[in-house]
Amino acid sequence: QLQAFGGGLVQAGGSLTLSCAASGVTYSRYGMAWFRQAPGKEREFVGYLHRNSGGTYYADSVKGRFTISRDSAKNTMYLRMNNLKPEDTAVYYCAAQAGIIYSSGGNSRAYNHWGQGTLVTVSS
Repeated sequence: QLQAFGGGLVQAGGSLTLSCAASGVTYSRYGMAWFRQAPGKEREFVGYLHRNSGGTYYADSVKGRFTISRDSAKNTMYLRMNNLKPEDTAVYYCAAQAGIIYSSGGNSRAYNHWGQGTLVTVSS
């Protein structure tokens, strides 16, 4: 079970950290990711955290501004968002899937487990 939280209202240029509490997820087996969906748009990939190695990659739109990390002891994944822009406004979702291969991390259809989403609003 996944639970995303930490969203809120922030000014452009500000920072925010989202959390995804993951019960029943072992990082040795599960790859995890963040996706987002803006109003009227399709869900899009934000970043991926690979099982075991903890390797990450990101969408070009957030590369250099967003960072994924995890705390295994707390079973929690984080998304640190810096230099936020109005176009980052969206509902952010975390996802997890056992056995996912690295190259599929950005494909939302590869995931069976999703959190409920947390809204991030960036004002200009």
